[in-house]
Amino acid sequence: MKRLIVATISGLVFGFVCIGFASFGSQDFNLWLALAVILGRTLIGFAIGISRFPMKHWALHGIVMGFIFGLPGAFGAGSAPEGTGMSAEMIFVDILVMGVIYGFLIELITTVFFKAKMPVCE
Repeated sequence: MKRLIVATISGLVFGFVCIGFASFGSQDFNLWLALAVILGRTLIGFAIGISRFPMKHWALHGIVMGFIFGLPGAFGAGSAPEGTGMSAEMIFVDILVMGVIYGFLIELITTVFFKAKMPVCE
């Protein structure tokens, strides 16, 4: 239970961090887009918290989960507001890469800092 709570809260915090980075210097930021980003990062944390995928290392687990759960947001890149100065393809790659980075960081905080290791599957 500790793992689930720590990972989900970490995802939520990183959702707000991501919004902070994305809205830096921008006057107009869509509320629904912000909500989608926050919920997406929270979902990555929740998925990491409940996952029992056996992987050789905790870092690989965070990277894979960040990639998998970053895909829906990346495919939604076509709905990005016009005038961002980035193409839809660039936004796709950016969202996917950030999902991998946040997945790694959530797993790092959960497994290393809070010592909430993944339960072993039998």
